[in-house]
Amino acid sequence: MDNQRLILFVALSFVLLLIWQAWVEDYGQKPQPVSTEAVTTPPAVDTAADLPSEIPEPGAALPRIQDEFLPSSQRIQVQTDVLSVEIDTTGGDIRKVDLLQYPVSIKSDSGPVRLISDEPPDFFVAQSGLRTPDGEEPTHHAIYEAEQTEYRLSDSNDLIEVPLRWRSPEGVLVDKIFTFRRGSYVIDVVHQVSNQSESDWRGRQYRQLQRTDETKDSGNQFIITYTGGVIYSPEEKYEKINFDDMVDEDLSREITGGWAAMIQHYFLAAWIPPGEESDQYYSKVINGPRYVLGMISPYLTVPAGSDASFSSRFYVGPKLQDVMAEVAPGLELTVDYGILTVLSQPLFWMLDKIYKLVGNWGWAIVLLTLLIKLAFYKLSETSYRSMANMRKLTPRLKSLKERYGDDKQRLNQAMMELYKTEKINPLGGCLPILVQIPVFIALYWVLLESVELRQAPFILWIKDLSSPDPYFVLPLLMGATMFIQQKLNPAPVDPMQAKIMMLLPVVFTVFFAFFPSGLVLYWVANNTLSIAQQWMITRRIEMGGK
Repeated sequence: MDNQRLILFVALSFVLLLIWQAWVEDYGQKPQPVSTEAVTTPPAVDTAADLPSEIPEPGAALPRIQDEFLPSSQRIQVQTDVLSVEIDTTGGDIRKVDLLQYPVSIKSDSGPVRLISDEPPDFFVAQSGLRTPDGEEPTHHAIYEAEQTEYRLSDSNDLIEVPLRWRSPEGVLVDKIFTFRRGSYVIDVVHQVSNQSESDWRGRQYRQLQRTDETKDSGNQFIITYTGGVIYSPEEKYEKINFDDMVDEDLSREITGGWAAMIQHYFLAAWIPPGEESDQYYSKVINGPRYVLGMISPYLTVPAGSDASFSSRFYVGPKLQDVMAEVAPGLELTVDYGILTVLSQPLFWMLDKIYKLVGNWGWAIVLLTLLIKLAFYKLSETSYRSMANMRKLTPRLKSLKERYGDDKQRLNQAMMELYKTEKINPLGGCLPILVQIPVFIALYWVLLESVELRQAPFILWIKDLSSPDPYFVLPLLMGATMFIQQKLNPAPVDPMQAKIMMLLPVVFTVFFAFFPSGLVLYWVANNTLSIAQQWMITRRIEMGGK
Protein backbone atom coordinates (compact mmCIF):
# COMPACT_ATOMS: atom_id res chain seq x y z
CA MET A 1 0.00 0.00 0.00
CA ASP A 2 2.93 2.34 0.64
CA ASN A 3 3.99 1.83 -2.96
CA GLN A 4 0.48 2.54 -4.19
CA ARG A 5 0.21 5.79 -2.26
CA LEU A 6 3.68 6.81 -3.34
CA ILE A 7 2.84 6.22 -7.02
CA LEU A 8 -0.37 8.25 -6.66
CA PHE A 9 1.61 11.07 -5.10
CA VAL A 10 4.22 10.92 -7.87
CA ALA A 11 1.51 10.81 -10.57
CA LEU A 12 -0.19 13.92 -9.21
CA SER A 13 3.11 15.72 -8.88
CA PHE A 14 4.02 14.64 -12.40
CA VAL A 15 0.98 16.45 -13.77
CA LEU A 16 2.09 19.70 -12.16
CA LEU A 17 5.67 19.13 -13.28
CA LEU A 18 4.60 18.71 -16.91
CA ILE A 19 2.52 21.89 -16.73
CA TRP A 20 5.33 23.86 -15.14
CA GLN A 21 7.93 22.58 -17.61
CA ALA A 22 5.66 23.54 -20.50
CA TRP A 23 5.48 27.08 -19.14
CA VAL A 24 9.20 27.42 -18.61
CA GLU A 25 10.44 25.72 -21.78
CA ASP A 26 7.87 26.98 -24.29
CA TYR A 27 6.77 30.28 -22.82
CA GLY A 28 9.22 31.22 -20.08
CA GLN A 29 11.22 33.82 -21.95
CA LYS A 30 12.28 36.62 -19.70
CA PRO A 31 11.34 39.99 -21.18
CA GLN A 32 14.35 41.87 -22.44
CA PRO A 33 14.65 45.55 -21.59
CA VAL A 34 13.05 47.70 -24.23
CA SER A 35 14.53 51.01 -25.23
CA THR A 36 11.78 53.57 -25.70
CA GLU A 37 14.41 55.89 -27.10
CA ALA A 38 14.34 53.83 -30.31
CA VAL A 39 10.84 55.07 -31.00
CA THR A 40 10.72 58.46 -29.35
CA THR A 41 14.13 59.96 -30.11
CA PRO A 42 15.26 59.98 -33.75
CA PRO A 43 18.90 59.00 -34.21
CA ALA A 44 20.58 58.96 -37.60
CA VAL A 45 18.15 57.18 -39.91
CA ASP A 46 19.16 54.25 -42.10
CA THR A 47 16.10 53.84 -44.29
CA ALA A 48 17.18 50.35 -45.40
CA ALA A 49 17.51 49.04 -41.86
CA ASP A 50 14.17 47.26 -41.55
CA LEU A 51 13.61 46.53 -45.24
CA PRO A 52 13.97 43.02 -46.65
CA SER A 53 17.01 42.40 -48.79
CA GLU A 54 16.24 43.27 -52.39
CA ILE A 55 17.42 39.91 -53.72
CA PRO A 56 17.71 37.42 -50.81
CA GLU A 57 19.29 34.14 -51.77
CA PRO A 58 17.72 30.98 -50.27
CA GLY A 59 19.64 30.02 -47.15
CA ALA A 60 21.73 33.20 -47.13
CA ALA A 61 21.96 35.14 -43.87
CA LEU A 62 20.49 38.61 -43.97
CA PRO A 63 22.78 41.38 -42.71
CA ARG A 64 22.54 42.54 -39.09
CA ILE A 65 20.93 45.96 -38.93
CA GLN A 66 21.09 49.07 -36.84
CA ASP A 67 18.49 50.91 -34.81
CA GLU A 68 16.01 53.10 -36.64
CA PHE A 69 13.42 55.68 -35.76
CA LEU A 70 9.93 54.99 -37.09
CA PRO A 71 8.63 58.24 -38.59
CA SER A 72 4.99 59.25 -38.79
CA SER A 73 2.93 61.44 -41.10
CA GLN A 74 -0.84 61.77 -41.44
CA ARG A 75 -3.10 59.25 -39.70
CA ILE A 76 -6.19 57.71 -41.30
CA GLN A 77 -8.89 56.48 -38.91
CA VAL A 78 -10.90 53.39 -39.92
CA GLN A 79 -13.66 51.85 -37.83
CA THR A 80 -15.74 48.74 -38.47
CA ASP A 81 -18.01 46.86 -36.11
CA VAL A 82 -15.04 44.83 -34.74
CA LEU A 83 -11.91 46.91 -35.47
CA SER A 84 -10.67 50.43 -34.91
CA VAL A 85 -7.57 51.00 -37.05
CA GLU A 86 -5.05 53.77 -37.63
CA ILE A 87 -3.09 53.74 -40.91
CA ASP A 88 -0.12 56.07 -41.36
CA THR A 89 0.49 57.69 -44.73
CA THR A 90 4.17 56.95 -44.14
CA GLY A 91 4.35 53.63 -45.96
CA GLY A 92 0.70 52.85 -45.37
CA ASP A 93 1.72 51.14 -42.11
CA ILE A 94 -0.99 49.73 -39.87
CA ARG A 95 0.05 51.54 -36.70
CA LYS A 96 -2.84 50.92 -34.29
CA VAL A 97 -5.57 48.29 -34.03
CA ASP A 98 -8.14 48.14 -31.24
CA LEU A 99 -10.30 45.00 -30.92
CA LEU A 100 -13.69 46.50 -30.13
CA GLN A 101 -15.29 43.22 -29.02
CA TYR A 102 -12.53 42.49 -26.47
CA PRO A 103 -12.23 44.85 -23.48
CA VAL A 104 -8.95 45.01 -21.57
CA SER A 105 -10.77 43.94 -18.40
CA ILE A 106 -14.31 43.38 -17.16
CA LYS A 107 -14.40 46.95 -15.84
CA SER A 108 -16.80 49.03 -17.89
CA ASP A 109 -14.27 51.81 -18.52
CA SER A 110 -11.27 49.62 -19.42
CA GLY A 111 -11.49 50.21 -23.18
CA PRO A 112 -10.72 47.67 -25.93
CA VAL A 113 -7.55 45.60 -26.27
CA ARG A 114 -4.97 47.44 -28.38
CA LEU A 115 -3.19 44.65 -30.27
CA ILE A 116 -1.24 46.87 -32.70
CA SER A 117 0.48 50.01 -31.39
CA ASP A 118 3.44 52.15 -32.42
CA GLU A 119 3.89 53.44 -28.89
CA PRO A 120 6.42 51.88 -26.48
CA PRO A 121 6.73 49.65 -24.63
CA ASP A 122 4.14 47.50 -26.48
CA PHE A 123 5.47 48.43 -29.92
CA PHE A 124 3.89 46.26 -32.65
CA VAL A 125 3.20 47.39 -36.25
CA ALA A 126 2.33 45.80 -39.60
CA GLN A 127 4.21 47.01 -42.67
CA SER A 128 4.16 46.28 -46.40
CA GLY A 129 5.56 47.75 -49.58
CA LEU A 130 7.24 47.15 -52.91
CA ARG A 131 10.94 46.80 -53.72
CA THR A 132 12.54 47.40 -57.09
CA PRO A 133 16.17 47.23 -58.20
CA ASP A 134 15.79 50.43 -60.22
CA GLY A 135 14.39 53.86 -59.31
CA GLU A 136 12.44 54.96 -56.26
CA GLU A 137 10.48 52.42 -54.24
CA PRO A 138 7.07 52.56 -52.52
CA THR A 139 8.37 50.93 -49.33
CA HIS A 140 6.97 51.54 -45.86
CA HIS A 141 9.20 54.62 -45.73
CA ALA A 142 7.51 56.25 -48.75
CA ILE A 143 4.88 58.94 -48.25
CA TYR A 144 1.44 58.17 -49.67
CA GLU A 145 -1.41 60.54 -50.43
CA ALA A 146 -4.85 59.91 -48.92
CA GLU A 147 -8.28 60.92 -50.22
CA GLN A 148 -9.68 61.36 -46.71
CA THR A 149 -8.63 60.85 -43.11
CA GLU A 150 -11.64 59.02 -41.64
CA TYR A 151 -13.67 56.00 -42.71
CA ARG A 152 -16.51 54.42 -40.76
CA LEU A 153 -18.57 51.34 -41.64
CA SER A 154 -22.21 52.43 -41.94
CA ASP A 155 -25.27 50.27 -41.36
CA SER A 156 -25.97 50.23 -45.09
CA ASN A 157 -22.50 48.98 -46.13
CA ASP A 158 -20.66 45.70 -45.56
CA LEU A 159 -17.18 46.86 -46.56
CA ILE A 160 -14.85 49.86 -46.57
CA GLU A 161 -12.11 50.54 -49.10
CA VAL A 162 -9.26 52.83 -48.02
CA PRO A 163 -7.07 53.92 -50.98
CA LEU A 164 -3.61 55.47 -50.73
CA ARG A 165 -1.55 56.68 -53.69
CA TRP A 166 2.16 56.99 -54.45
CA ARG A 167 3.81 58.20 -57.67
CA SER A 168 7.43 57.89 -58.73
CA PRO A 169 9.27 60.60 -60.69
CA GLU A 170 9.42 58.14 -63.60
CA GLY A 171 5.64 57.91 -63.76
CA VAL A 172 4.94 54.63 -61.93
CA LEU A 173 1.66 54.95 -60.03
CA VAL A 174 0.99 52.68 -57.01
CA ASP A 175 -2.41 52.52 -55.30
CA LYS A 176 -2.33 50.77 -51.94
CA ILE A 177 -5.88 49.70 -51.11
CA PHE A 178 -7.07 48.34 -47.75
CA THR A 179 -10.44 46.55 -47.71
CA PHE A 180 -12.33 46.01 -44.43
CA ARG A 181 -15.46 43.84 -44.13
CA ARG A 182 -18.25 43.71 -41.58
CA GLY A 183 -17.61 41.22 -38.79
CA SER A 184 -14.18 40.28 -40.18
CA TYR A 185 -10.70 40.44 -38.65
CA VAL A 186 -9.16 40.04 -42.12
CA ILE A 187 -7.89 43.13 -43.95
CA ASP A 188 -7.23 42.72 -47.68
CA VAL A 189 -4.18 44.68 -48.83
CA VAL A 190 -3.57 45.25 -52.55
CA HIS A 191 -0.76 47.15 -54.30
CA GLN A 192 -1.99 48.13 -57.76
CA VAL A 193 0.84 49.16 -60.06
CA SER A 194 0.09 51.33 -63.10
CA ASN A 195 3.23 51.71 -65.15
CA GLN A 196 2.85 55.06 -66.93
CA SER A 197 6.58 55.35 -67.54
CA GLU A 198 8.41 54.67 -70.80
CA SER A 199 10.19 51.50 -69.62
CA ASP A 200 9.28 48.23 -67.92
CA TRP A 201 8.88 48.26 -64.15
CA ARG A 202 10.13 45.31 -62.14
CA GLY A 203 9.41 44.79 -58.47
CA ARG A 204 8.31 42.51 -55.66
CA GLN A 205 6.03 42.85 -52.65
CA TYR A 206 7.06 42.38 -49.03
CA ARG A 207 4.96 42.15 -45.89
CA GLN A 208 6.35 42.16 -42.37
CA LEU A 209 5.55 42.46 -38.68
CA GLN A 210 7.77 44.48 -36.38
CA ARG A 211 7.47 44.42 -32.59
CA THR A 212 9.16 44.38 -29.21
CA ASP A 213 8.76 41.44 -26.85
CA GLU A 214 6.69 43.40 -24.36
CA THR A 215 3.05 42.44 -23.85
CA LYS A 216 0.52 42.82 -21.06
CA ASP A 217 -2.57 41.13 -22.46
CA SER A 218 -2.62 38.04 -20.25
CA GLY A 219 -4.16 39.70 -17.21
CA ASN A 220 -2.66 37.02 -14.94
CA GLN A 221 0.99 37.50 -14.04
CA PHE A 222 1.21 33.92 -12.75
CA ILE A 223 0.49 32.52 -16.21
CA ILE A 224 3.28 33.05 -18.74
CA THR A 225 2.32 32.37 -22.34
CA TYR A 226 4.29 32.45 -25.56
CA THR A 227 4.90 35.78 -27.25
CA GLY A 228 6.88 35.65 -30.47
CA GLY A 229 7.02 34.69 -34.11
CA VAL A 230 5.35 31.78 -35.86
CA ILE A 231 5.58 30.57 -39.44
CA TYR A 232 3.63 27.88 -41.26
CA SER A 233 4.53 25.81 -44.30
CA PRO A 234 2.81 22.76 -45.81
CA GLU A 235 6.02 20.77 -45.26
CA GLU A 236 7.07 21.78 -41.72
CA LYS A 237 3.61 22.86 -40.50
CA TYR A 238 3.55 25.07 -37.40
CA GLU A 239 6.93 26.44 -36.25
CA LYS A 240 7.78 28.89 -33.50
CA ILE A 241 10.46 31.46 -34.32
CA ASN A 242 11.01 32.99 -30.92
CA PHE A 243 12.92 36.18 -30.26
CA ASP A 244 16.05 34.34 -29.15
CA ASP A 245 16.01 32.44 -32.45
CA MET A 246 15.90 35.74 -34.32
CA VAL A 247 18.86 37.05 -32.34
CA ASP A 248 20.90 33.89 -32.96
CA GLU A 249 20.20 33.58 -36.68
CA ASP A 250 18.26 35.39 -39.38
CA LEU A 251 15.53 33.32 -40.93
CA SER A 252 15.80 32.81 -44.70
CA ARG A 253 13.51 30.17 -46.20
CA GLU A 254 11.42 29.77 -49.33
CA ILE A 255 7.81 28.75 -48.62
CA THR A 256 4.77 28.27 -50.84
CA GLY A 257 1.32 28.25 -49.26
CA GLY A 258 2.38 29.48 -45.83
CA TRP A 259 1.97 32.47 -43.55
CA ALA A 260 3.90 34.40 -40.87
CA ALA A 261 2.56 35.72 -37.58
CA MET A 262 3.43 37.33 -34.28
CA ILE A 263 1.33 35.80 -31.52
CA GLN A 264 0.62 36.35 -27.85
CA HIS A 265 -1.88 35.05 -25.33
CA TYR A 266 -5.35 35.02 -26.95
CA PHE A 267 -4.45 37.29 -29.93
CA LEU A 268 -2.29 37.40 -33.07
CA ALA A 269 -1.45 39.29 -36.23
CA ALA A 270 -0.57 37.36 -39.40
CA TRP A 271 0.37 38.13 -42.99
CA ILE A 272 -1.11 35.60 -45.41
CA PRO A 273 0.15 35.66 -49.03
CA PRO A 274 -1.74 34.03 -51.92
CA GLY A 275 -1.61 30.25 -51.59
CA GLU A 276 0.15 29.67 -54.91
CA GLU A 277 2.82 32.31 -54.30
CA SER A 278 6.38 31.24 -53.42
CA ASP A 279 7.80 33.73 -50.91
CA GLN A 280 11.15 34.19 -49.25
CA TYR A 281 10.56 34.32 -45.47
CA TYR A 282 12.99 36.37 -43.39
CA SER A 283 13.63 37.76 -39.93
CA LYS A 284 15.75 40.66 -38.67
CA VAL A 285 16.63 42.23 -35.33
CA ILE A 286 16.79 45.99 -34.86
CA ASN A 287 18.73 47.19 -31.83
CA GLY A 288 16.35 48.31 -29.14
CA PRO A 289 15.44 45.52 -29.55
CA ARG A 290 12.71 45.21 -32.14
CA TYR A 291 12.07 42.04 -34.08
CA VAL A 292 11.02 41.79 -37.73
CA LEU A 293 9.38 38.74 -39.30
CA GLY A 294 8.13 38.83 -42.87
CA MET A 295 8.09 37.55 -46.44
CA ILE A 296 8.91 38.87 -49.89
CA SER A 297 7.34 37.73 -53.16
CA PRO A 298 8.99 36.84 -56.50
CA TYR A 299 9.61 39.60 -59.04
CA LEU A 300 6.78 40.76 -61.26
CA THR A 301 7.47 42.70 -64.48
CA VAL A 302 4.95 45.33 -65.54
CA PRO A 303 5.52 46.52 -69.14
CA ALA A 304 5.28 50.21 -69.94
CA GLY A 305 1.64 51.26 -70.27
CA SER A 306 0.39 48.16 -68.39
CA ASP A 307 -1.13 47.47 -64.99
CA ALA A 308 -0.58 44.70 -62.45
CA SER A 309 -1.32 44.06 -58.78
CA PHE A 310 0.07 42.36 -55.67
CA SER A 311 -2.33 41.06 -53.02
CA SER A 312 -2.16 39.83 -49.43
CA ARG A 313 -4.40 39.32 -46.46
CA PHE A 314 -3.74 40.52 -42.93
CA TYR A 315 -5.46 38.81 -39.99
CA VAL A 316 -5.45 40.83 -36.78
CA GLY A 317 -7.62 39.67 -33.91
CA PRO A 318 -8.48 36.93 -31.44
CA LYS A 319 -7.48 33.27 -31.75
CA LEU A 320 -10.91 32.00 -32.78
CA GLN A 321 -10.24 28.53 -34.14
CA ASP A 322 -13.28 28.17 -36.39
CA VAL A 323 -12.69 31.62 -37.88
CA MET A 324 -8.95 31.16 -38.43
CA ALA A 325 -9.41 27.72 -40.02
CA GLU A 326 -11.39 29.39 -42.80
CA VAL A 327 -8.79 32.15 -43.30
CA ALA A 328 -5.70 30.01 -43.96
CA PRO A 329 -4.58 26.39 -43.55
CA GLY A 330 -3.02 25.83 -40.13
CA LEU A 331 -3.79 29.30 -38.79
CA GLU A 332 -5.92 27.72 -36.06
CA LEU A 333 -2.74 26.06 -34.73
CA THR A 334 -1.77 29.40 -33.19
CA VAL A 335 -4.06 28.23 -30.39
CA ASP A 336 -1.09 26.27 -29.11
CA TYR A 337 -2.00 23.10 -27.21
CA GLY A 338 1.52 21.70 -27.50
CA ILE A 339 2.23 17.99 -27.97
CA LEU A 340 -1.28 17.05 -26.82
CA THR A 341 -3.05 18.92 -29.62
CA VAL A 342 -4.47 15.62 -30.88
CA LEU A 343 -6.40 15.34 -27.60
CA SER A 344 -6.98 19.03 -26.90
CA GLN A 345 -8.71 19.89 -30.17
CA PRO A 346 -11.48 17.25 -29.77
CA LEU A 347 -11.93 18.37 -26.16
CA PHE A 348 -12.35 21.99 -27.25
CA TRP A 349 -14.78 20.88 -29.98
CA MET A 350 -16.89 19.14 -27.31
CA LEU A 351 -16.64 22.12 -24.95
CA ASP A 352 -17.76 24.48 -27.72
CA LYS A 353 -20.73 22.28 -28.64
CA ILE A 354 -21.85 22.09 -25.01
CA TYR A 355 -21.53 25.87 -24.66
CA LYS A 356 -23.79 26.41 -27.65
CA LEU A 357 -26.43 24.29 -25.86
CA VAL A 358 -26.20 25.79 -22.37
CA GLY A 359 -24.93 29.33 -23.15
CA ASN A 360 -22.48 29.44 -20.23
CA TRP A 361 -18.81 28.43 -20.39
CA GLY A 362 -18.72 27.56 -16.69
CA TRP A 363 -21.54 25.04 -16.96
CA ALA A 364 -19.99 23.81 -20.21
CA ILE A 365 -16.80 23.00 -18.24
CA VAL A 366 -18.83 21.14 -15.60
CA LEU A 367 -20.74 19.12 -18.21
CA LEU A 368 -17.58 18.32 -20.16
CA THR A 369 -15.99 17.11 -16.93
CA LEU A 370 -19.02 14.86 -16.41
CA LEU A 371 -18.64 13.41 -19.93
CA ILE A 372 -14.95 12.73 -19.34
CA LYS A 373 -15.77 11.00 -16.05
CA LEU A 374 -18.34 8.85 -17.81
CA ALA A 375 -15.80 7.95 -20.50
CA PHE A 376 -13.34 6.82 -17.84
CA TYR A 377 -15.98 5.37 -15.53
CA LYS A 378 -14.80 1.77 -15.80
CA LEU A 379 -11.16 2.70 -15.35
CA SER A 380 -12.02 4.81 -12.31
CA GLU A 381 -14.20 2.03 -10.95
CA THR A 382 -11.25 -0.38 -11.12
CA SER A 383 -9.09 2.15 -9.30
CA TYR A 384 -11.63 2.88 -6.55
CA ARG A 385 -12.44 -0.80 -6.07
CA SER A 386 -8.75 -1.48 -5.54
CA MET A 387 -8.51 1.39 -3.06
CA ALA A 388 -11.58 0.15 -1.18
CA ASN A 389 -10.11 -3.34 -0.89
CA MET A 390 -6.85 -1.82 0.32
CA ARG A 391 -8.84 0.20 2.83
CA LYS A 392 -10.27 -3.03 4.31
CA LEU A 393 -6.72 -4.30 4.80
CA THR A 394 -5.53 -1.20 6.64
CA PRO A 395 -5.85 -2.69 10.18
CA ARG A 396 -3.94 -5.81 9.15
CA LEU A 397 -1.25 -3.74 7.44
CA LYS A 398 -0.82 -1.65 10.57
CA SER A 399 -0.50 -4.84 12.56
CA LEU A 400 2.29 -5.99 10.25
CA LYS A 401 3.97 -2.61 10.67
CA GLU A 402 3.90 -3.00 14.45
CA ARG A 403 5.17 -6.57 14.25
CA TYR A 404 8.18 -5.96 12.01
CA GLY A 405 8.97 -2.41 13.03
CA ASP A 406 11.90 -1.01 11.06
CA ASP A 407 12.68 -4.26 9.27
CA LYS A 408 11.65 -3.01 5.82
CA GLN A 409 12.58 -6.20 3.97
CA ARG A 410 10.48 -8.53 6.14
CA LEU A 411 7.63 -5.97 6.25
CA ASN A 412 7.49 -5.78 2.45
CA GLN A 413 7.59 -9.56 2.13
CA ALA A 414 4.72 -9.92 4.60
CA MET A 415 2.69 -7.23 2.80
CA MET A 416 3.20 -8.89 -0.59
CA GLU A 417 2.09 -12.26 0.85
CA LEU A 418 -1.03 -10.58 2.26
CA TYR A 419 -1.81 -9.00 -1.12
CA LYS A 420 -1.36 -12.38 -2.80
CA THR A 421 -3.60 -14.14 -0.30
CA GLU A 422 -6.35 -11.53 -0.61
CA LYS A 423 -5.88 -11.35 -4.42
CA ILE A 424 -5.29 -7.61 -4.38
CA ASN A 425 -3.04 -5.74 -6.79
CA PRO A 426 -1.40 -2.87 -4.87
CA LEU A 427 -0.93 -0.99 -8.14
CA GLY A 428 -4.53 -1.49 -9.25
CA GLY A 429 -5.56 1.95 -8.03
CA CYS A 430 -2.69 3.75 -9.77
CA LEU A 431 -2.61 2.51 -13.34
CA PRO A 432 -6.11 3.75 -14.33
CA ILE A 433 -5.21 7.19 -13.00
CA LEU A 434 -1.95 7.24 -14.98
CA VAL A 435 -3.92 6.48 -18.18
CA GLN A 436 -6.09 9.54 -17.59
CA ILE A 437 -3.23 11.99 -17.00
CA PRO A 438 -2.77 12.96 -20.71
CA VAL A 439 -6.48 13.84 -20.94
CA PHE A 440 -6.26 15.99 -17.81
CA ILE A 441 -3.25 17.90 -19.17
CA ALA A 442 -4.88 18.30 -22.60
CA LEU A 443 -7.99 19.80 -21.02
CA TYR A 444 -5.81 22.05 -18.90
CA TRP A 445 -4.31 23.60 -22.07
CA VAL A 446 -7.76 23.92 -23.65
CA LEU A 447 -8.97 25.97 -20.70
CA LEU A 448 -5.76 28.03 -20.59
CA GLU A 449 -5.46 28.84 -24.31
CA SER A 450 -9.08 29.37 -25.42
CA VAL A 451 -9.90 33.05 -25.96
CA GLU A 452 -13.59 32.12 -25.73
CA LEU A 453 -13.15 31.78 -21.95
CA ARG A 454 -11.49 35.18 -21.64
CA GLN A 455 -13.73 37.35 -19.43
CA ALA A 456 -16.51 34.73 -19.68
CA PRO A 457 -18.76 34.87 -16.58
CA PHE A 458 -19.96 31.82 -14.66
CA ILE A 459 -22.21 32.50 -11.67
CA LEU A 460 -22.43 35.02 -8.83
CA TRP A 461 -18.92 36.30 -8.02
CA ILE A 462 -17.15 34.52 -10.91
CA LYS A 463 -17.19 37.25 -13.58
CA ASP A 464 -14.16 36.03 -15.55
CA LEU A 465 -13.24 32.36 -15.97
CA SER A 466 -9.78 33.32 -17.26
CA SER A 467 -8.87 35.16 -14.03
CA PRO A 468 -8.31 33.81 -10.51
CA ASP A 469 -11.26 33.61 -8.15
CA PRO A 470 -11.23 37.02 -6.40
CA TYR A 471 -12.55 35.53 -3.15
CA PHE A 472 -10.65 32.20 -3.34
CA VAL A 473 -13.88 30.23 -2.95
CA LEU A 474 -13.14 27.75 -5.74
CA PRO A 475 -9.56 27.04 -4.55
CA LEU A 476 -10.89 26.42 -1.03
CA LEU A 477 -13.58 24.10 -2.40
CA MET A 478 -10.93 22.26 -4.38
CA GLY A 479 -8.80 21.86 -1.25
CA ALA A 480 -11.86 20.59 0.64
CA THR A 481 -12.65 18.01 -2.05
CA MET A 482 -9.03 16.82 -2.03
CA PHE A 483 -9.23 16.43 1.76
CA ILE A 484 -12.42 14.36 1.46
CA GLN A 485 -10.74 12.17 -1.13
CA GLN A 486 -7.85 11.63 1.26
CA LYS A 487 -10.31 10.37 3.87
CA LEU A 488 -11.89 7.95 1.40
CA ASN A 489 -8.51 6.54 0.39
CA PRO A 490 -6.70 3.95 2.49
CA ALA A 491 -4.40 5.59 5.03
CA PRO A 492 -0.66 5.10 4.42
CA VAL A 493 1.10 2.79 6.85
CA ASP A 494 4.15 5.03 6.95
CA PRO A 495 3.43 8.00 9.32
CA MET A 496 5.69 10.35 7.36
CA GLN A 497 3.96 9.49 4.10
CA ALA A 498 0.60 10.01 5.80
CA LYS A 499 1.62 13.52 6.87
CA ILE A 500 2.80 14.37 3.35
CA MET A 501 -0.45 13.15 1.81
CA MET A 502 -2.54 15.14 4.27
CA LEU A 503 -0.51 18.24 3.50
CA LEU A 504 -1.23 18.00 -0.23
CA PRO A 505 -4.71 19.63 -0.08
CA VAL A 506 -3.19 22.70 1.59
CA VAL A 507 -0.35 22.92 -0.95
CA PHE A 508 -2.70 22.54 -3.91
CA THR A 509 -5.16 25.09 -2.48
CA VAL A 510 -2.41 27.72 -2.34
CA PHE A 511 -1.13 26.73 -5.79
CA PHE A 512 -4.56 26.87 -7.43
CA ALA A 513 -5.40 30.22 -5.83
CA PHE A 514 -3.42 31.81 -8.69
CA PHE A 515 -4.95 29.68 -11.45
CA PRO A 516 -7.74 30.93 -13.73
CA SER A 517 -11.07 30.09 -12.13
CA GLY A 518 -12.10 28.04 -15.17
CA LEU A 519 -9.26 25.62 -14.48
CA VAL A 520 -10.07 25.43 -10.78
CA LEU A 521 -13.74 24.85 -11.63
CA TYR A 522 -12.73 21.81 -13.68
CA TRP A 523 -10.76 20.35 -10.77
CA VAL A 524 -13.60 21.01 -8.31
CA ALA A 525 -16.12 19.33 -10.62
CA ASN A 526 -13.78 16.41 -11.30
CA ASN A 527 -13.02 15.89 -7.61
CA THR A 528 -16.72 16.10 -6.66
CA LEU A 529 -17.70 13.49 -9.23
CA SER A 530 -14.77 11.30 -8.15
CA ILE A 531 -15.86 11.53 -4.50
CA ALA A 532 -19.41 10.45 -5.39
CA GLN A 533 -18.19 7.47 -7.42
CA GLN A 534 -15.55 6.45 -4.90
CA TRP A 535 -17.95 6.72 -1.95
CA MET A 536 -20.52 4.45 -3.61
CA ILE A 537 -17.92 1.83 -4.54
CA THR A 538 -16.23 1.94 -1.11
CA ARG A 539 -19.58 1.63 0.69
CA ARG A 540 -20.62 -1.31 -1.48
CA ILE A 541 -17.37 -3.21 -0.87
CA GLU A 542 -17.35 -2.49 2.88
CA MET A 543 -20.88 -3.93 3.04
CA GLY A 544 -19.65 -7.17 1.50
CA GLY A 545 -20.33 -6.44 -2.17
CA LYS A 546 -17.93 -6.47 -5.10
